Amino acid sequence: MALDGELILDTAEVFEPLLDDDLRYVAAYGGRGSGKSHFFAEKLVERALYSTSTRAVCVRETQKSLAHSSKQLLEDKIDRMGMARRFKVTDEMIEVREKAGSSNIDGHIIFQGMKNHTAESIKSLEGYDVCWIEEAQMISSRSLKLLRPTFRKKGSQIWACWNPNFATDPIDVFLRGKVIPPRSKVIRVNYYDNPFFPEELREEMEFDRSRDTENYRHVWLGEYQQNSSARVFKNWRIGEPDEFVTNDKTRFYHGADWGFSVDPSVGVRCYVDGRKLFIDREVYKVGCEVQFLPFLLAGTSDAQLATVRGNSVAFSDLQGRGIEYGGIDTIRKWPLIGDTARPDTIKYLQQHGFPLCRAAKKGAGSLEDGIEFLRSYDIVVHPDCIHTIDELTLYSYKVDPLTNEVTRVLEDKKNHVIDACRYAVEPLRRAKMGMF
Repeated sequence: MALDGELILDTAEVFEPLLDDDLRYVAAYGGRGSGKSHFFAEKLVERALYSTSTRAVCVRETQKSLAHSSKQLLEDKIDRMGMARRFKVTDEMIEVREKAGSSNIDGHIIFQGMKNHTAESIKSLEGYDVCWIEEAQMISSRSLKLLRPTFRKKGSQIWACWNPNFATDPIDVFLRGKVIPPRSKVIRVNYYDNPFFPEELREEMEFDRSRDTENYRHVWLGEYQQNSSARVFKNWRIGEPDEFVTNDKTRFYHGADWGFSVDPSVGVRCYVDGRKLFIDREVYKVGCEVQFLPFLLAGTSDAQLATVRGNSVAFSDLQGRGIEYGGIDTIRKWPLIGDTARPDTIKYLQQHGFPLCRAAKKGAGSLEDGIEFLRSYDIVVHPDCIHTIDELTLYSYKVDPLTNEVTRVLEDKKNHVIDACRYAVEPLRRAKMGMF
């Protein structure tokens, strides 16, 4: 939107790392509805208005007509931002007519397909500042090799956004491989990162999530297309909210996994009814420091936490950390089983309002045994537990990259909530096995 002639943009927090002007490669991948294209379109309009000179090209592998480009999206953004008078839109390009705060008018945006370019024709783009690769999952290795050395102007950037198909696609090999180019920032973004996710898409997403997990996994979570036989959990579904009925006699099981670096700290609550395992609460936060864990787990409404020994954290300190409210209201009343890898965290929680917190008992085969125990139930997940749903959808066995055969080796990723679930039901598993 425009305020007194100035451009004011609301940028989702997940995209903030891509705002660094010193980057060479700026990239975002993920599922539908994440706002990737909208972010790059707004970023390009803003740069065209406020940079001294911006010549940009939006490319895709094949462009049969401008109707198959991002031109319409850019035009819509310009109109909605109230900046139409500052641009001249023609059949072939978008030109800057009036720069913000400057009478120096120099800039335009063009749209091209890479398939028809040659080593000679691509040289016409040498002086450009920005190359935005749309639908980058379709870009060929040949096109990447043409593009990279072409944009050689000082400060030039190559942007890319895409919905992944396969790990072998050139853009994934280049920007998601073991070694990525210097001055690159590549982020994963999905619908739950988009605060502007429209309700119409939410209905589509929830339909796929509840009835077609393979499609949900690929389309909405941006996962590679994979052999469905690699999925670990097929014994689960998303329940209706009215299925989750508890009372004063319900025995709850709580588990937690502690975050390291970019990994999340996670807490879950579940209970058993016959052969069904209900998972009805979760908390999930990346970068949660240990002094804030009690509030993440139990919620800021648990005022008693503020008086627990050593807890000098003020509620105001929690603001901006994503733990202003919520929590699991029963988590301090029942045993909480946590990851044993951080005994200092277990001890801290025991001293700060969680006297029933204890470490999980690990040993040879405990991971595999815990997974098989979870697979022995019919798992019903509350629709609000989005991270639980995502992990149950994504958790997989390793696939041999040479033969495409599914192994029985568990992938060590997409498993933080699952680990918390394993810990939560550990007392049940050990009781059934006669282990005390």
